[in-house]
Amino acid sequence: MKPLPRIAAIMTRDVVTATPGMDLLRAMHLLAFHGISGLPVVDADGRLVGMVSQRDCLKGALHAAYHAGPPGRVDEVMHAPVESLPADLDILTAIESFLANRYRRFPVLEEGRIVGIVSRGDVVRALAARESWVSS
Repeated sequence: MKPLPRIAAIMTRDVVTATPGMDLLRAMHLLAFHGISGLPVVDADGRLVGMVSQRDCLKGALHAAYHAGPPGRVDEVMHAPVESLPADLDILTAIESFLANRYRRFPVLEEGRIVGIVSRGDVVRALAARESWVSS
């Protein structure tokens, strides 16, 4: 029996990100264009500083509508700090993290920098591809 995969083997490596100063409308465009529900927010050095979700964007849009102003910036609505997972984490421990939280996705970090993102769907697909869930 094969050992269980590590997060690095199932994560998405081409991560779409936002920056703290990004216009919230631009972040909404990225979410819509890529068909995703959240974006990691990284600083100029590529370090994770937050996450911005569709829900966060909706809050910003609602606030702007009530106050007749622009939607604002990502750093005004993002949530931080963000829980992340290391790339070498095994899939069962990742499942425990998903079950302990309501997150749909976790940023994957190596040395403090984002190297990928893993979603619940990625984990389900990896499990579905296995004949057994028990490691040897």
